[in-house]
Amino acid sequence: MTAEHPIDLLRARGFVQDITDEPGLREAFDAGPVTYYVGFDPTAPSLHAGNLVGMMAMAWLQRLGHRPIAIAGGATGRIGDPSGRDSERTLLDDATIAAHLAGIRAQLARVLDLDSADGGMLLDNAEWWNALGFIEVLRDVGKHFSVNAMIAKESVRRRLDAREQGISYTEFSYQLLQAYDFLHLHRTHGCVLQCGGSDQWGNIVAGIDLIRRATGREAYGLTWPLLTTADGAKFGKSAGNAVWLDAAMTTPYAYFQFWVNTADDDVVRFLKLFTFLDLEEIDALAAEVRDRPHARVAHRTLAREATRIVHGDAGVERAEHATRALFGDAPLDGLDDATIAEVFAEAPSSDVSRADLDAGLGVLELIRRVGAAASNGEARRLVEQSAVRLDNVVVDDPQRVVTTEDLAGRRMFVIKVGKKRHFLARVR
Repeated sequence: MTAEHPIDLLRARGFVQDITDEPGLREAFDAGPVTYYVGFDPTAPSLHAGNLVGMMAMAWLQRLGHRPIAIAGGATGRIGDPSGRDSERTLLDDATIAAHLAGIRAQLARVLDLDSADGGMLLDNAEWWNALGFIEVLRDVGKHFSVNAMIAKESVRRRLDAREQGISYTEFSYQLLQAYDFLHLHRTHGCVLQCGGSDQWGNIVAGIDLIRRATGREAYGLTWPLLTTADGAKFGKSAGNAVWLDAAMTTPYAYFQFWVNTADDDVVRFLKLFTFLDLEEIDALAAEVRDRPHARVAHRTLAREATRIVHGDAGVERAEHATRALFGDAPLDGLDDATIAEVFAEAPSSDVSRADLDAGLGVLELIRRVGAAASNGEARRLVEQSAVRLDNVVVDDPQRVVTTEDLAGRRMFVIKVGKKRHFLARVR
């Protein structure tokens, strides 16, 4: 493990935009293990690639011997942070939030050690907020907040200026909730550092100020940049959709391809942020980008390492298997239907009934049905030319009857004609 100072390591990898008191935080790190926290609100059933910035920063600090607290915002998620938003959030019901929290817990545990006796913690802030009464909050917390200062916050001021939309008291009070979270963690777990995206700066400073007023002690804040890609697009978005960490929402193959398709101008920066590779290894990969950009060595390394963190070795294997099936002649055995559908998302598709299979569906009829040939005669000629593959295996018998043994996945036939034409048939 490197002896590099935590702040220097985080800055070298791109995790630092602002620190409230860098000399003070350096002294805190030098004095012994620092307990720090990052919050994750359960506004969706899964975290997404953008959340990985915070998760990876937490993981690096934990690797250096410091103690993470991940807050799953069961309370703050019921309110919604107005930061970075021009409209009110939709309030979620308790059952939805509980389901979201369950998924988020599992995803955080893939990156952080939350199980060992001296490891980190995953807490739900509903545990302490549900025990507080409204009068108690106003008396013990609200008295420390200046409405003037809260109105001056950029995200609040922007909403106040938009008179048609405005801001509700619910979202206006969010800063108070997050600040109290920091105070509660400071009192109960000795937490002295809150980290977050740069849009959380105001909330973090409010928590530090509350700790100072309520206890007379110092605390610190660190923010990282809100990421965009080199072309200015919001990071973690693909064709308008978030890149989720849940394999049921974004398959390991699609997740792998998201990283493979990283622009050359972004790949080195993303290797620093989203992998545990040493900076020396990343420097070598940067040279590959400079000297042999066509080889895309850095892109494939980024895809493998980033996918391994979230989906494990099995996820990497599935993604690379699917890639070989699409661009080579690897069989599709072992891939699930969702991955197959993702791999061949652009392929024409049609349906085949169980009754058709039971009656003995000929391969020529299957080729015609999916649109790979206009007639059985044309399909026969393609087979005789060895131009047809079923599950990437050459079909050499025009009289062949298709069976469930030819399925890729549970109910997918994948027909390849020539080198690049693919077709799907789904068994209904």
